Amino acid sequence: MDKILIVYTMKGCPHCQTMKESLDKLEIEYHIRDIDKHKEEYDLFVEATENEFVPAFMIIENPTDPSPNSFLYAPERDYQEIEEGVEIIREHFNIK
Repeated sequence: MDKILIVYTMKGCPHCQTMKESLDKLEIEYHIRDIDKHKEEYDLFVEATENEFVPAFMIIENPTDPSPNSFLYAPERDYQEIEEGVEIIREHFNIK
């Protein structure tokens, strides 16, 4: 099963940096979306999650399918600590 990880971040965010460093250590491939550069995309994410905190992330399963599954995760809604967010990603990607 193909999966894509998109992480929404902003410049100067220490929590965003911690998440990226954790993903790098686990060798999980991800795509960064700076919320200032991808404002329209992030606004849709905020509308769907009713949460505007970062780092937030989206996991897309089977992205080439006509109707891929998408999972949206936002801090303080789906996880409290960065480690919890990274654990959610690990579970999706079956990394121990």
